[in-house]
Amino acid sequence: MTDAASPRQTSLIDAPTLRTLLAAQPAPLVIDVRFDLSNTDLGESQHAAGHIPGAHYLHLDRDLSGPRQQGDQFFGRHPLPDRDRFAALMRRLGLQPGQQVVAYDAADGMYAARLWWMLRWLGHDAVAVLDGGFAAWQAAGGAISTQAPTIPQPGTFEAGSALEQPWSKQDLLAQLGRVRLVDARAGERFRGEVEPLDRQAGHIPGASHRFFKTNLGADGRFRPAAELKAEFEQLLGEFSASDTVHQCGSGVTACHNLLAMHHAGLPGSRLYPGSWSEWSADPRMPLARG
Repeated sequence: MTDAASPRQTSLIDAPTLRTLLAAQPAPLVIDVRFDLSNTDLGESQHAAGHIPGAHYLHLDRDLSGPRQQGDQFFGRHPLPDRDRFAALMRRLGLQPGQQVVAYDAADGMYAARLWWMLRWLGHDAVAVLDGGFAAWQAAGGAISTQAPTIPQPGTFEAGSALEQPWSKQDLLAQLGRVRLVDARAGERFRGEVEPLDRQAGHIPGASHRFFKTNLGADGRFRPAAELKAEFEQLLGEFSASDTVHQCGSGVTACHNLLAMHHAGLPGSRLYPGSWSEWSADPRMPLARG
């Protein structure tokens, strides 16, 4: 989506458009967030082996997440980091107010969508996900570099009013049944048939299911906005986007559904970052299966 009043890219960007932006000034800040939950060093290794020229690497566990545990309280596998600390990290990468940011991962956008959401959480709307990720960049003949990016002069970006709102476990518990809760996990995990990562199998009572990969076409890129809008409107039923909360296993793939809704012209839904990993770890929380 391109803002009608400016060249800002605010949801998705394709590889040819990114190539054009990289040849212009000021150039966008490009962030590589490739990652693998089963091999947490893989994304960084992939970045070292070849990345979009000038791209910086951010690690899901180290950079896009905060501490999992404080005392006896568990906040899920990928809780949000401190907002001010994350803003400071983006300044160290050179981020300037209003500068275009482009996030990419290996292909499907699940990790790039997390960074997209987090920057909007900081109040920065000029951020887009590279549709199709690094695979699409390669397919389009984009240049690849193994050179470490130059450490820039610190930027002057400061966090502003949040454009995306997180919900806590307590927020969600208080509103169960009064919001449309959308679970982005695979169907077998939602139904409670398997649980490879978290403490219990199942889902939050009342949740609807939309596997995040439903947003993608056969080519691994996001499907047309009109198709996504029709499907999300059917899923939400009588609920509006602003009455919708997204969750998944740990607050990562849920951002993919948020991005898809934004791309489809349905902004305003919210994220439960703790998601099933936090919810299922608390024996006081209700759960459902099937």
